[in-house]
Amino acid sequence: MVVVGGGVWRAYDQGVFSVGEGPAYEPWKDWSKDSKDGPLALVRAAILAASPHNTQPWLFKVTNSTIELYIDTSRNVGALDPYLREEHIGMGCALENLMLAAAANGYAATVTLLPGKLGPIPAEPKPELLARVDLASGKHEESELYDAIPRRHTNRGAYSPQKPIPPEFMDSLSRLASDESDVKIFLFTAEADRKKIAEISSAANTEIYSDSEVDGGSDRWIRTDWSEVQKFRDGLTLDAFGQPPIATGVMKMMSLSMLKWVASRGEKEGYSRLMLSAPLIGIIAVRDRYDREHCLRAGRTWQRAHLLATVRGLAGRPCNEAVEMIDHEKALGKPARRAGLLAEVLGDTAWQPTFVFYMGYPTLTARASPRRPIEKVVL
Repeated sequence: MVVVGGGVWRAYDQGVFSVGEGPAYEPWKDWSKDSKDGPLALVRAAILAASPHNTQPWLFKVTNSTIELYIDTSRNVGALDPYLREEHIGMGCALENLMLAAAANGYAATVTLLPGKLGPIPAEPKPELLARVDLASGKHEESELYDAIPRRHTNRGAYSPQKPIPPEFMDSLSRLASDESDVKIFLFTAEADRKKIAEISSAANTEIYSDSEVDGGSDRWIRTDWSEVQKFRDGLTLDAFGQPPIATGVMKMMSLSMLKWVASRGEKEGYSRLMLSAPLIGIIAVRDRYDREHCLRAGRTWQRAHLLATVRGLAGRPCNEAVEMIDHEKALGKPARRAGLLAEVLGDTAWQPTFVFYMGYPTLTARASPRRPIEKVVL
């Protein structure tokens, strides 16, 4: 009885019975509760955006007529993202949510992106201004994408391979970046194409996480302890790993080292099979993956795509290991092998892949990720 009782207490202490509860999840519930919040209502929507490893690298300086977006370069995943390319994409995701919220809250918003090139992670990280949004009075224009903001979650579970994606959705998705001169979406549904991308991604996943520096930078953002989830309100939680409820409960009882030991003995081709369970793999490409504006625009495109999928009842997940290997090879001065492999997939050297994702109909419900409160992100 003592063992059983102790196990129940451990389960309670690790949040097995508290999925999506506590202060870390309140921003998902109160994101639009106060219509008199002024420009802060836009920030409440922005902080629900996607970001790599849920690092939430955003900061905002808010007045009645402007919102400035800063990237907090200290909130990085280290060697996994050596040029902060993915962090900047996450900032673009936040900007997209903010712009959708601006229209819904009666603002006419104009964005100014600050030009620049990406470089290595600063030795002394500090906030850097990326964009300014000027606000004026406008019409209230609530959209289906805006309404989907609190329902958009990354789904890391398996998808339904036998359920095809409607042509209407494919057409809408393909046109999301039609107004962008520096961003293009490539969509792949043929089995041979998806298999090639999955093989490239799976091999990249194995190789990049064999680097101890990459592994350590990633581990920094994995929250296995429920008290840490509630304290830091960021990072990757076990609830969002895409496992069935019972398996998630078991995982919560393990330490990080135990989890990695179990994962290392999983099916070798498991990641590839997971990707191929989705009938669609997409690649967002830009003219220059290390141009800051292009990164922000790519992030806005991904956020729109994921919100659109949510509206249509589909799920989505990033699978960026191949592009992360491009960064990794560049940082280590190695030949650009992954860039060449992905260039072959696109068949167009004018475009550089910067974000890979897959979509389909989910077999499991995606869980929300923790969020820092608005008072922690406003300067």
